Amino acid sequence: MHLPLPRAAVVVALIVPTALSLSTVSAQDPSIDKLLKKLPPPEKLVKPTVERAVRQPDPALRDPLTSQIFLAAQSRNAGRALDLSRKLSAKYPKSAGSECLHGIVALAFNQYGEAGAAFHHSIAMSPSLSLSYFGLAATEVFQNHYAAAIPPLKELTRLEPQYGFGWLALSDCALRCGRKQESVEYASRATKVAPSAASAWLQLARAENAVGNGEATLQALSRGAEVSPDSAVILATVGFGYINLNRIPQAIPPLQRAARLAPRDFLVQAQLGFCLQAMGQIDAGIEHLRKGADLAPKTYGAVWEHLGLAYQKKGMHAEAAKAFERAVQIMPGYGPAWRRLAAEYRALGKVAEANQAEARARSAPGVKAGPKAGR
Repeated sequence: MHLPLPRAAVVVALIVPTALSLSTVSAQDPSIDKLLKKLPPPEKLVKPTVERAVRQPDPALRDPLTSQIFLAAQSRNAGRALDLSRKLSAKYPKSAGSECLHGIVALAFNQYGEAGAAFHHSIAMSPSLSLSYFGLAATEVFQNHYAAAIPPLKELTRLEPQYGFGWLALSDCALRCGRKQESVEYASRATKVAPSAASAWLQLARAENAVGNGEATLQALSRGAEVSPDSAVILATVGFGYINLNRIPQAIPPLQRAARLAPRDFLVQAQLGFCLQAMGQIDAGIEHLRKGADLAPKTYGAVWEHLGLAYQKKGMHAEAAKAFERAVQIMPGYGPAWRRLAAEYRALGKVAEANQAEARARSAPGVKAGPKAGR
């Protein structure tokens, strides 16, 4: 029996984040690898609901006990829900549906051993019950047993080959097990069966990034942005990807849209400002760099460095010096910022301060490790 798997019940908590902001990124310059890790990964399957299970066409699930299980689960009464689901399984020992429901209830309340046993029993009675394979995979994933989740997920995709979730989950589990090329193949399949799902495209981006395919990573990210045009996180990551490839003009449109959607995201504002001033739009660049600096005045040294460079281009040496001073306060081991500060001190006639800043630049331990402008 093939069971339809409605998206609302078994989606992956993956791409359209509600609480995650790029403002959680530390005071480092963005890279595709780091930013992809900041996007919410498909590390947890959404737990299947009891309500979903009771809709299955199994006589046991029309028993009054089923409604009681549902009510107990809704009220988060774990003991009663589990006890009633055990009674239902005992009452219908040959019902794959009741065993599957038993597994779902146990899974919902983190009783993984009981859930796994119930799903195995359900599969033994009805090998084509796709929901049981989903439940078994979820039981393993919730315990971080990603390799063990792969066989039931493969069965799920065999039974439901047009259901993108199975392929996406397979890709994530394979990636976590170090099976990178398999992860790419599964994610690619997910994008084919669910081309409008941003989660599929971002999982493909993660997989392509893992095998070192930068161009394909950016292409997948861009497709994710196309199908989720109101996601500031995805748009920003696309923009940062272009910056990392030194394709600054292409970075500006997605970053501009991200800035409109997330006006208080310091990293978006800072990197958009860098891109604009790098392309000669100095005043517009300063506007966004100042916003980024105001949003993260003590944590993101690169925004102050970029702001100093923008002021420097306009010949505003006093403002540039103040910006570089803030940069070295946050990044005291970054030699290039000290050198830029020394240059501005000299432009202002502050010879002693310039010599001191130059000395700090020479002694800075992180001269080669500091963030690069625009990165």
